[in-house]
Amino acid sequence: MEDSRRRIPSLDSLLQSAPFAGLLETYPRALVVDALRRTLDRLRAELGAGGRSAVPGPTQIAEVTSQELRAGERRSLRRVINATGVPLHTNLGRAPLSAAARAALDEVVRGYSNLEYDLARGARGSRHDHCAALFRELTGAGGALVVNNNAAAVLLALNELAEGREVIVSRGELVEIGGSFRVPEIVAKSGARIVEVGTTNRTHPGDYERAIGPATGALLKVHRSNFTVSGFVSEVAIEELAEIAHRHELLAVHDLGSGLLPDAREALGLPWEPNVHHSLAAGADLVTFSGDKLLGGPQAGVILGRAELVDRLRRNPLTRALRVDKLTLAALEATLQLWRDEATALASVPAMAMIGADPGALRERAERLAARLRERSPGAEIEVVREVAEVGGGSYPGVELESWILRIRVPGRSEGELEAACRAAEPPVIGRVKEGTLCLDPRTLLADEDEAFVETVSEALRTDE
Repeated sequence: MEDSRRRIPSLDSLLQSAPFAGLLETYPRALVVDALRRTLDRLRAELGAGGRSAVPGPTQIAEVTSQELRAGERRSLRRVINATGVPLHTNLGRAPLSAAARAALDEVVRGYSNLEYDLARGARGSRHDHCAALFRELTGAGGALVVNNNAAAVLLALNELAEGREVIVSRGELVEIGGSFRVPEIVAKSGARIVEVGTTNRTHPGDYERAIGPATGALLKVHRSNFTVSGFVSEVAIEELAEIAHRHELLAVHDLGSGLLPDAREALGLPWEPNVHHSLAAGADLVTFSGDKLLGGPQAGVILGRAELVDRLRRNPLTRALRVDKLTLAALEATLQLWRDEATALASVPAMAMIGADPGALRERAERLAARLRERSPGAEIEVVREVAEVGGGSYPGVELESWILRIRVPGRSEGELEAACRAAEPPVIGRVKEGTLCLDPRTLLADEDEAFVETVSEALRTDE
């Protein structure tokens, strides 16, 4: 029996065929050749494995090659529509940027900028000055420094203040953050030696007092922002920890994590969450937190505290390795300007607006989207039901946000198939599956995404009936 692979047209003959003329006009010849080679390699493999019996003609091969070329043009980092209901979804980039931050990015990337140029003096400046004044204004901190994330902020602070010395921290605060990075590992990389005190559930002031010795460099408190401990528990508040540190002429560093500026009880109607003002007022010498969590800005690590300590960190050689670029600074500065007026920030910073969204308004939006999807996808069963969402991003663990979501079934198709179809669409819509349904939460749709959401989801729900 003849090997069907022998009937595959040659690469040269295909390139000279009419179906490939359009591809060669659209794409560089080298890209078409590479894509065609990959297409033919897959075809030979399928024929050899018995997964295909007929050899396609030039037109079909050109169509598959065209798909290969389009896939090659698609960027790896792409926009997605977040329909999970989790505002600070780490896998989806955490906080989306405000319109003001996006405009600042656009202005900075159009050409050159004064990143390290002092316009007033006409001489070299420092990139570290661009957001420092706003942070001092908003928080009352003596100094401010921005690095590339909060783990870097903790690493830099401990390297400068306690390299070769001991850092005392409660066992109940030895957290693991996203990507399996753990506080003890970060402390070790800083050059400091970690000293654990207390137990998993209870740590007392005396535990710190007994651990302090000649080799102690700093006391570290880590806010457990991504899990809760309840029951028979006790921890030392930052006020008391700072008092102990200062009595022994040591420094208190507070890894605050989520970086909340306002009082969440008043601003968002949520339970008390330690904020930046509270930590500084409590006596922490340095406070570190993320820029892309409850601050609502770009990924960054922020270090606030005593001016002389921040100046020391600026001069540390690690600072250059951990510094941020002009895009981060532009987006962060624009975000901080919004926080000059709390009401403006709560409405204009997308993460804040999503977290504080009114459940009644969410229900109305969900009903509107469901009605449009029912029109476009008559074969789908769509209901609007009450659900709860999480804040996400290692912030506010255990706090539930009231939401109204779309629960979708399509007869003959599994919830996994529906989720995958939404994920494979353009732009991808990311939802979740629960109890045999596809669940889509409008809480995390941006204001201008309803049309794209309906278009994408209705196509994913389409049946061949």
